[in-house]
Amino acid sequence: MERLTRVVGPARTNVHLLADARTREAIAIDTAIPSLDWISGELAERGWTLKLIVTSHGHWDHFGENAAVVEHTGAEVAVHSLDRYRLTNPKPMWAPFDIPPSVPAVELAEGGEVRFGDIQLRVLHTPGHTVGSVCLWSPDEGLLFSGDTLFASGWGRVDLPGASPEAMVESLARLATFDDPLRVLPGHGPETTIGRERPWLELVARKRRLPI
Repeated sequence: MERLTRVVGPARTNVHLLADARTREAIAIDTAIPSLDWISGELAERGWTLKLIVTSHGHWDHFGENAAVVEHTGAEVAVHSLDRYRLTNPKPMWAPFDIPPSVPAVELAEGGEVRFGDIQLRVLHTPGHTVGSVCLWSPDEGLLFSGDTLFASGWGRVDLPGASPEAMVESLARLATFDDPLRVLPGHGPETTIGRERPWLELVARKRRLPI
């Protein structure tokens, strides 16, 4: 897997661009505004063809550029069905600019896979930050794209509409069971590893509550 990451926009979202080295097929994860110029430039420079735009969850800072990237590349948008409405009818709380709607064509679901070239990413439904939050896991590459479920030393907010502290506890407890080595590439902030986060993740799993 070839992988690029760029920090984008006022929320400093990590936009990930992944490609299969053999077929040059690519996917983008969380196309925040303004990422179109960067994505289109990298695709052209490297001869990659964008096949899919994966939205880890339906907050504006993770899908604001979806419509523009679709128009430029013809790629389809994928999101969990429970967050689909957030993309088709965006309600951009605190966004400093308009967020265009986008129409998902691919449904992400627990146990499903995102495939491009010879690469497969497994879909993990990890609600808590939103009801339709997902992570993408590559066992072969030892990578977990965690969206806003898991950060370095933290987790996504659970005080927003549709969020649930109880659901977040279950999602974090699930991630605590993953074996190292596993690099975690979150929606914001630096990358980490499951091993580095395991002590507090296991505490969440044991106590069935988020740390205070």
